[in-house]
Amino acid sequence: MNKIVSVTLFLIIIIASCTDPVEVTYDSSPFNLQYGSLPTPDLPSDNPLTVEGVKLGRMLFYETLLSKDNTQACASCHIQKDGFSDLNQFSKGVEGKFGGRQAMTIFNMAWHNNGFFWDGRAPKLRDQALKPIQDPLEMNEKLENVRAKLSNSPKYIDQFKRAFVNGTIDDKNISLALEQFMFSIVSYQSKYDQYKDGKAMLTDSEERGRQLFFTEFDPSGKVKGAECFHCHAGPNFTNDEYMNNGLDDDANFKDLGRAKVTMTTDDNAKFLTPSLRNIEVTAPYMHDGRFITLEEVVDHYNEHAKYSTTADILLQYNLQSGGLKLSSQDKADLLSFLRTLTDQSYLNNISYSKPN
Repeated sequence: MNKIVSVTLFLIIIIASCTDPVEVTYDSSPFNLQYGSLPTPDLPSDNPLTVEGVKLGRMLFYETLLSKDNTQACASCHIQKDGFSDLNQFSKGVEGKFGGRQAMTIFNMAWHNNGFFWDGRAPKLRDQALKPIQDPLEMNEKLENVRAKLSNSPKYIDQFKRAFVNGTIDDKNISLALEQFMFSIVSYQSKYDQYKDGKAMLTDSEERGRQLFFTEFDPSGKVKGAECFHCHAGPNFTNDEYMNNGLDDDANFKDLGRAKVTMTTDDNAKFLTPSLRNIEVTAPYMHDGRFITLEEVVDHYNEHAKYSTTADILLQYNLQSGGLKLSSQDKADLLSFLRTLTDQSYLNNISYSKPN
């Protein structure tokens, strides 16, 4: 009996050893992007989201091989529980150097179409994806070295074949994969979204804050309004424009922002208007992380904004009228509303977390 078993096992081993390995091929299975009541995004036709493409992008987002000393990944400075941002004012790169701007959040990028980074220097998300890898203040690696390191990894050799028709490990496919993963990160299930869908009720304080948020400022004081919605508009709570929100006067501009890209003084100190979704968990605030709390942010707009030649015209008007004149209760209610924009489903979605 034992002899029969031994012979059988021997034959199974022989047959298995003669079987050709399964060939890894391109898989075009589309990725099912979930976005609730948000409008249908206008995704790029030359980089359709696929299951395998998003998977590759997720792998790369958490991959430390993309950095010079193999210690940092995109996720090192864009942490999911913090809205894919960084609680540090400025992120530290592999050389121990610090950047000069606060790490931006990552969500709902598919609805953003006016350039990326605080100054918009990257026209498309795929352009943005490669810049931190090469930035000497961040991951400080050469793309040729990234290609070489990934090309020595069997798992990446196979995954690039699954994700792209040509299966090539090159700069373009790296950027397209990262773009696909970042497009897949969506926030649409906050309490406010549930309220809009008729599935949740706002508290009295949250409702008063909502009204303040969506009401224009009245210099006479007859109607209380915080006028937030002019800049933080639409379902993504941003107008997707570059604006000067009164952080400094002309003599104290330390960062010219958008003007570094457009080379025009009309854009001095203008920065991309960030989404207010998940604002509760994405401190510190502003492009330079100067405000630690949301209370400081509200106080800035209420009474501390500064005049400059490129400041938003509505902000200038409010300054001339002596500020927004919000009371302590008004400010507390406004903060209550802003906290309804926190999306725990997004912050804890394992599809966005580090792959096993």
